[in-house]
Amino acid sequence: MVESAPGTYTVTTGTTTHTVLVPDGLPAQLGCGHAPVPELVRRSFDFLLAREPATSILRRFSLEQIGDYFPEHPGEIRRALAPEGRGAGESP
Repeated sequence: MVESAPGTYTVTTGTTTHTVLVPDGLPAQLGCGHAPVPELVRRSFDFLLAREPATSILRRFSLEQIGDYFPEHPGEIRRALAPEGRGAGESP
């Protein structure tokens, strides 16, 4: 994965290439403001790959769109990126 422009990441799988946009403020809205944005993108892409083949994932999308297709994404990504010793519902 490469940050091709501020807030824009290029993710390449073995067969596909995707452009993922991360709007300003979205990591904090997801409860992941503490996590590095590239890690948020990587974990979110892994989330998608666990549910569908790379060829079915949009070639260009905003990270916030994942929740439109998979409503469980915000909660799961928040848990996956929770700081050590904190639960999904706890504040830092």
